[in-house]
Amino acid sequence: MNLKVTEQAAQWYESEIDINNETSIRFFVRYGGSGGLQPGLSLAIQEDKAREPIAEDKVNKVTYFIEADDEWYFDGRSLTVQLNEKWQEPEFIYD
Repeated sequence: MNLKVTEQAAQWYESEIDINNETSIRFFVRYGGSGGLQPGLSLAIQEDKAREPIAEDKVNKVTYFIEADDEWYFDGRSLTVQLNEKWQEPEFIYD
């Protein structure tokens, strides 16, 4: 599994969230939401420290990661987080 956060998506997170240079952002599975990979579930984010990351990407001194306990959600796929130009917000692409 790989995680890629594009520069544009990282800039969006930096402008919308109170991020400092040593922040770590976790992508994790939550109940509800729309557009998720698994029915009834979607991804959310939170500021957190990595414990058992299975995928990481560092952009502009911010580390983005996914923990091992959420690996099942991706069903062998990788995640790319990019900026949706139309909606001007991040979108998740599962490869």
